[in-house]
Amino acid sequence: MLINIILLILGFVFLIKGADIMIDGSSSIAKRFGVSSFFIGLTVVAFGTSAPELVVSALASIKGSAGIALGNIIGSNISNTLLILGISAIVAPLVVRKTTIKKEIPFSLLAIIAVFVLANDFLIDGFIPNGLSQIDGIILILFFSIFIVYTFGISREKETIFQKTAEEIEEIKDDSKDLSAFVSSLFIIFGISGLALGGNWIVKGSIGIAEIFGISEALVGLTIVALGTSLPELATSVTAAAKGKTDMAVGNVVGSNIFNLLWVLGLSSCIKTIPYSVFLNIDFFILFLITILLFFLIYFGKKNILAKWEGISLVVLYIIYIIYLIIRG
Repeated sequence: MLINIILLILGFVFLIKGADIMIDGSSSIAKRFGVSSFFIGLTVVAFGTSAPELVVSALASIKGSAGIALGNIIGSNISNTLLILGISAIVAPLVVRKTTIKKEIPFSLLAIIAVFVLANDFLIDGFIPNGLSQIDGIILILFFSIFIVYTFGISREKETIFQKTAEEIEEIKDDSKDLSAFVSSLFIIFGISGLALGGNWIVKGSIGIAEIFGISEALVGLTIVALGTSLPELATSVTAAAKGKTDMAVGNVVGSNIFNLLWVLGLSSCIKTIPYSVFLNIDFFILFLITILLFFLIYFGKKNILAKWEGISLVVLYIIYIIYLIIRG
């Protein structure tokens, strides 16, 4: 028990510090090479903060723990959308790019549908058992390749693609450190390492504590493991929001969701077929609904802004979801 608690504490330390130096490094690179910080958040930062999900799901796939492998991804994406974006919006109103509303969020919806269809073999063609096979994994990685090509297409877009007025949001200060390319790269590498290491320690500690109290694998995957592997996204997005890099905060979450569904699940199922239980269809449906909710909040709310009250609403919804999981579990 004591070892698990120590792992949790050390994990939080590595997460917070890793997020801090990675934001500094990635922001410096964006400034130096004229690449938008949104693009950095959508790719480099999103990939780094998805590392814990990748490690956990890949290992779970190898060990045959389908509940953790799939529950981790679904639960992480739900916590990303509700908890992380919610807390980030509470810290600072999140200005959202028009391309996020029109392209990135719809692409994440497509990713949800793609995984749902590929996993539900019985519902589609009557094949039993359900699961993500190696072929399904290749299809998901091909979808992921399309996403990467798209992100490179927007990599040179300037921050001025949308306008911010004084009435909409406080003026954002560019407090990025003037770092050399080499030092910036080291910051990103050490930051990602800290995030991945801290996330893994938190997951190990959480699982150890969960086993002591006899929590089921499915519930562990959707709650403790999912929340644990989402902590890098939480630390990174909240830090980015606090530093005024609101577009990076949003890009990190949207990018991480797409990475989790297409890259992490794709690679994990390529390693070994992941059995799928239709019991998880409920959670897929919830993930789909809250992604649509996010779209409507941004599109029909205050123009291109996820406001504080909307952030509070998302966090409340996440608490309700966790209570539902505990009752269901």
